[in-house]
Amino acid sequence: MTTYRADATLACLMNRLGILYRPHVERAHHLATYVRHIAEAAGLQTWLCSAWDEAESSHMIAGTDLLVSIGGDGTILHAARVSAPCSVPVLGLNLGKLGFITESEESAVERTIARVLNGEGWTEERTMLSARLGGEEFLALNDAVIRCTAVRLANITLHLNGQSVTTYRADGVIVATATGSTGYSLAAGGPILMPESTDLVIQPISSHLGLDRALVVAGQTEVELALEARDGIVLSLDGQVDRPVHSCETVKVTSSHLKALFLRLQPRTYFYDSIRKKLGGNPT
Repeated sequence: MTTYRADATLACLMNRLGILYRPHVERAHHLATYVRHIAEAAGLQTWLCSAWDEAESSHMIAGTDLLVSIGGDGTILHAARVSAPCSVPVLGLNLGKLGFITESEESAVERTIARVLNGEGWTEERTMLSARLGGEEFLALNDAVIRCTAVRLANITLHLNGQSVTTYRADGVIVATATGSTGYSLAAGGPILMPESTDLVIQPISSHLGLDRALVVAGQTEVELALEARDGIVLSLDGQVDRPVHSCETVKVTSSHLKALFLRLQPRTYFYDSIRKKLGGNPT
């Protein structure tokens, strides 16, 4: 369940601000430097890092009170994976096209940072995924996807809590959180979950055989995806981290005990406006 907590004391407690920016985009680096200047002028310690360098930002995140993400939704995904282990809230400043998870646009950056430093806002909690493959565990905010790297179908057997449910013959299978339900899963025909939902969506990609509709399961469900003996399959986390899935390996996905935290300045009903304006084709 999503929890909301008031952050009126955030400014009083804030000492250290981290800033992640999308690399190779001059506007993002320029804005990151500007935000850093504002924060340091207010007496805060800061650090700055490329969003793509998760190893370095994971090292820097300890002791950080707020992480500012400058880019688009993709940059937010990097920020969430870095910040969740230390329960650091993320504030997203959008430079991308959609900005569905971000909080504010580039044009409002001064006002946004001023409100944060004034202690305004509330914290939203989002479910994350834990995916296990070959002894490794991976974290994702949006989704874990098993897919073919070539143009061919794969046989993927779905088990829920150890019980066989169906075998998909499909391009792949998406396991998405509520956050991810507005992304790849939605494009594949899946439902939209409200952000406070802890449920998971299991959505086949171009299914030829097996269930061709999404399943919605409780977040604590262990989702097991077993592949037939075939190479050319990858596990993709948030569309950013890919790992090969070898012959007869199994991927296990469930909700993580870690949560992504987002600092919000919009009203608590913001999600409905986002659907209407950014997904519904009605900008007014």
